[in-house]
Amino acid sequence: IMLLTDPEVESSLLISSDEGATYQKYRLNFYILSLLFHPEQEDWILAYGHDQKLYSSVEFGRRWQLVHERLSISILLLSIFNLTVYLEIQYALCLVVVAEALYVTCKLQNCTEANKGKPFPGYIDPNSLVVQDEYVFVQVSTGGRPIYYVSSRRDVFTPMKLPKYTLPKDLHVISTDENRVVAAVQEWNQNDTCNLYVSEAGGIYYTLALENVMSSMGPEGNVMIDLYEVAGIKGMFLANKKLNNEVKTYITYNKGRDWRLLQAPSADLRENRIHCMLVSGLRGLSGIEKRQHYQLSICFGKHDCNCSAPLSIGSIGAELTSSNVSMFITSDAGNTWRQIFDEEYSVLYLDQGGALVAIRHTPLPIRHLWLSFDEGRVWNKYSFTSSPLFVDGVLGEPGEETLIMTIFGHVSHRSEWQLVKIDFRSIFNRRCIESDYVPWDLHDQGERCLMGVRRVYRKLKPIARCVMGKTYSVTMISEPCDCTESDFECDYGFERRADGKCTPAFWFLPSSMSRTCTTEHTYLNSTGYRKVVSNNCTGGVIEQYTARRHLCPSQAPRGLHLVTSEGKLTATIASNVTFLVFLEEGDGSKTSITVDFGDGNAFTYSNVSSIEDGIKHIYKNVGIYRVSATAENSLGSETVLLFLHITCQLESIHLSTPFVAVKNKEVNLTVVLSPSQVGTVTYIWWFGNNSEPVITLEGSVAFTFSREGISIVTVQVSAGNTILQDRKTIAVHEYFRSHLLAFSSNLDDHNPDVAEWRLDVSRVIKTSMVQATGVNPEQLLVTVLPGLPTAAEFFLLSDKQLTEGKPDKTLSELVLSALNQNLVQFTLRPGVQITVYAAHLSAAPLVDTSENHSGSAMLMLLSVVVVGLAVFLIYKFKRYFVAQFSSPNSLKQRKAQSRYLEW
Repeated sequence: IMLLTDPEVESSLLISSDEGATYQKYRLNFYILSLLFHPEQEDWILAYGHDQKLYSSVEFGRRWQLVHERLSISILLLSIFNLTVYLEIQYALCLVVVAEALYVTCKLQNCTEANKGKPFPGYIDPNSLVVQDEYVFVQVSTGGRPIYYVSSRRDVFTPMKLPKYTLPKDLHVISTDENRVVAAVQEWNQNDTCNLYVSEAGGIYYTLALENVMSSMGPEGNVMIDLYEVAGIKGMFLANKKLNNEVKTYITYNKGRDWRLLQAPSADLRENRIHCMLVSGLRGLSGIEKRQHYQLSICFGKHDCNCSAPLSIGSIGAELTSSNVSMFITSDAGNTWRQIFDEEYSVLYLDQGGALVAIRHTPLPIRHLWLSFDEGRVWNKYSFTSSPLFVDGVLGEPGEETLIMTIFGHVSHRSEWQLVKIDFRSIFNRRCIESDYVPWDLHDQGERCLMGVRRVYRKLKPIARCVMGKTYSVTMISEPCDCTESDFECDYGFERRADGKCTPAFWFLPSSMSRTCTTEHTYLNSTGYRKVVSNNCTGGVIEQYTARRHLCPSQAPRGLHLVTSEGKLTATIASNVTFLVFLEEGDGSKTSITVDFGDGNAFTYSNVSSIEDGIKHIYKNVGIYRVSATAENSLGSETVLLFLHITCQLESIHLSTPFVAVKNKEVNLTVVLSPSQVGTVTYIWWFGNNSEPVITLEGSVAFTFSREGISIVTVQVSAGNTILQDRKTIAVHEYFRSHLLAFSSNLDDHNPDVAEWRLDVSRVIKTSMVQATGVNPEQLLVTVLPGLPTAAEFFLLSDKQLTEGKPDKTLSELVLSALNQNLVQFTLRPGVQITVYAAHLSAAPLVDTSENHSGSAMLMLLSVVVVGLAVFLIYKFKRYFVAQFSSPNSLKQRKAQSRYLEW
C-alpha cells in the first residue's frame, strides 16, 4: 500500500508491505503532481513533479531517479515489449503554446539523455500518441489534413492505408486484440456516426467493416462509439448502426466480416407477443448512456468463461431514449434474447455466471436486491440492509468466480458513505459435479464454425444451485473447420459486391501492391481476399483465396517520392536535413538513385535499399533549393522534384520612415532585417486606420498620405514560424521647413543607438529649442536619426492662422540664429553638457516645402547636385581656364571671361 502525504504539509510517501499494519515514511525532494504505475510490474512507477521534472522508481517509490527536466508532458506511458520496458513520452516543445510535440522512448532501467530514442523521425500532433499492445499510433497534420502512422512491434512507422477517399476528420483506435486493429473513423460527410475499419496483422492496410455506427460525445468530452466487444467470444461484436434515420443493432461473430440485425425477443416481460424484426439501440459498455454502473456481460477477462449469457440494455422500436429502456439477456450468445426487467438495473455476475445479482437504478433509497440462479428467468428478492440506502454503486471482487460483492451509498444526502459487503457463499450448499452441466454449441443462426473453429461449451443447468469455483473449465471441444469463403474478408483496395464477391475499387490498381519489389525479389499477388485475423480454419478453399507469391517483374522505376523525414518543406540553416526516397514500382536492387541537393552537391546510390535510413545533408546558405531525385535502370528513369526553403531565425526588424511626410507626396518606407538573409519573407503593412493590410514580398513600399495629421504605420514580417512587428508614427503636413542638426562630439560616447534613447533625446532637444527661441511647441518637431555620428533633424510647421498655411521664414531664421550662437544646450547626465548646432553639410538653403514640396531628403539631394555640377564644370573647363584667363590679351577674351564669371 502506498499513501501520499499532503504536499502543503510535506512531500513524503508512506509505504506498507503488510496490508497496512505498519508504514514506513520515505521523504521526497520533489512534489508529486501525478503518478503512473506499470500495468504488469507493480514496483515500477513514474512520477511527474510540479517542477516539470520526470522521475522513475523500480522499487515501489523507495528510491527515485531523475529521467527528464523541463518537460511539459502531454502523454506518459509505460509499456512492455519483448521483455523490454519502454518509457514512452509525448512532450511539448514549447511550454506556452503546444504547437508541435515529439515522441520519445527510452528503457526505464537506463533512461539517460544519451539513451533516449526518437522512433518517429518528425514532429507529431499534440495529444495524438496512442500505445496499445504491440502497436504505436501517432498523427501528423499536413496541409490541413491528418495523416495517421502506425508502428507494429516497435518497427518503423508507416502511414495507415485507409481506402483512398475515406478522408477522415477523426480516428479512434477501438481494439488491438489478437494482432488486429479495429478503428472508428469519422469521415468528411459524417457528424453523429462513424465507420468501422479493420486491419491485417501489421495494422497498415484497412478495409471497411461496418458503416454509420452511432457515436456521441461523452460526459468528459471523449468520443463514445456504440460498439461492444464480447471479450469471452472471439470475434463477437455488437454495434448500433444508423439506417434511414433509425438506430438498429447489428451483431457479428467473425470480427466484422458479416453483420446481421439482432433478433428481437418474441415476447415482452408480461408474455405479450412482439411483432418486430429487430432490436433498436441495444447498448453496450461503450454506448451513449452516461451512467457508469452497467454490467453488460460476464466476459470481462481474456479467459474463456460462460459467455452464453451476455446482458444488455436497450429498447424495442425505432429509437433509443434514456427514459424508455429495458434489460435483456441472451442464453445462446446473442442468437435469441429475453427481457428480464422493464427498468434499468445494475447486474453483477457471481461464480462465473452461476448466479446473477440485480440492483435497481433509482434516485430513491432502496434496501432490496434480486438474485437469479437460472440466467434471469426467476428472480428472488433479498434485503441487504435494515434501513433504506441511496445506492451510488456496486463493486464485485476481482475475477469472474467471485461470490462477494460490495454496495456503497449513503443513508441521506448529508451522511457519509456506507459500504455493505455481501457474502453469498452461504447460499450455495455444495460444489458442482459433472451431472450439473449440459453441453452447449456456440453458433450463429445454426452455423457452428465461427472464426474457423467449432466450439462446444458446458454450462450450468438452470436448476443447479452449486459453486463452480476456480477449477471450472468452460470449453469441452475446440476443433478447426475447413476454410470457406466466409472465413475471408476483402483485401485492401477491394470492395464486396452484392453477390458477396470482392472486386477492385475504382481507385485501386492491383499492380501497386507489388511495391515490395523495390526491396525484395518476390511479391504477394492478392486474390482480392485475406483471411480474417485469428481465424483458425484449415484446408478447404484456403489455397484459392490466399495471396500467391510471384517473382518481381523487370520494369522501369515508377512512383518515385522524395520527402524530408519531418514532412516539411523548410529547414534551418546548418541543420541536418534528412531526405527519404521511396519507389513504388521497379526493381530496387537494380535501380540507382541520384539525389541533387541543389547547392552544387549530388550523390548517386547503387540501389534503393542502401538509402532506407535516409540521406542527410547540411545547407550552409539561406535560399530556396531545387532538390531532385532520379531513379534509373536499364528500362527507364523517373525524376521527382522538391523545393526546399532553408531559413535562418529572424532576430529583429527596423522600420525606416521619415519623421515628417508631405501631404499627397509619395514616401518610401523600408524594413531592415537582422540578419539580412533569413529566407522567404512576407511583409504585411497597415497604414493609419485602414482595416485591410498591404502584403508584399519586398521590404520596401511607396505610400501617399492624403490627410494631414499623425499617421501610424505598422509592419509585420513573417519568416518561417516567426512574426516580428515594428511601428512608426509619421507627421503629415502640406508645408514645412526643415534643417539638419549636429551635436558636440561627446554625445556619441553616450549613444546606444536604440529607438527608446533616440525618442527621449528628441524630446529633450525640442524642449531646449523652445526655451531658447520661444517657438510654439506645436510648430516644432525634432527627431534623432539612427546611427553614428549622432545627427538629428528639426521641422518647422506652419501656423495657418498667421501665415496662410506656409512656414514663417522669420521664424526659421530665428531658430538658425539660436543654433549658430550655441544657445541650444541640454544636460545629458551630470557633467555631460551637449551643444546643438545647425549642420553645415552643403551650400543648400533651408528646405522649404512651400516652394518645392520637398522634405529632408531633398536637402541632401540638392547638396549632392550642386557639388556634382561644380566638379563637372571645373573638370570640363579646366583647359579653357588655363588658356583663356592666364593672359587676357584681347577685348574678346576679356568679354568671354566676364560672361563666364557672371554665369
